Amino acid sequence: MNFTEIARARQSCRRYDPDRSVEQEKLDAILEAVRLAPSACNGQPYHLTVCRGETAKAVAKHTMDPVFKINKFAMDVPVMIVISDKPYVKTAAYGSQTKGINYRSIDMGILASYITAEAAVQGLGSCILGWIDSDPIREICHLDGPVQLVISLGYPGPKDKQRDKIRKDMDELVTYL
Repeated sequence: MNFTEIARARQSCRRYDPDRSVEQEKLDAILEAVRLAPSACNGQPYHLTVCRGETAKAVAKHTMDPVFKINKFAMDVPVMIVISDKPYVKTAAYGSQTKGINYRSIDMGILASYITAEAAVQGLGSCILGWIDSDPIREICHLDGPVQLVISLGYPGPKDKQRDKIRKDMDELVTYL
């Protein structure tokens, strides 16, 4: 697949096959893409914790909201990747403070894109979960830094069909000067 094909194919998976685990070689390919992802001053100010089995289920409980039924699919996810903060390298810290730009958030956005794109290449579904309870997830994963995102990974279930992408028109999205 070329990149545009990946972008067209990739979607947030909300119906996983709970009986199908993710092979280690597919996780390795995703984590290698992570390692190569760009970040401010190449500092990679984040840490990934790969959770499987009961640990993934424990993390999943802290990505859901029973009242609004947010992320109720999470209990069927075989892999949860927890992304937590790590300190900036000195040059990125200086730039962030001087310019008032949160480079860590930008870096994590790029990181999430790399994870989800490579997951699509590997035939896996993914979903970026921002509705999280950081403190219990930190405790489950034995982390020092705050948890910023959790990304679910697994094989899409049979009811997770490809959906049409609804996006802005190019003229609304882009301006040429």
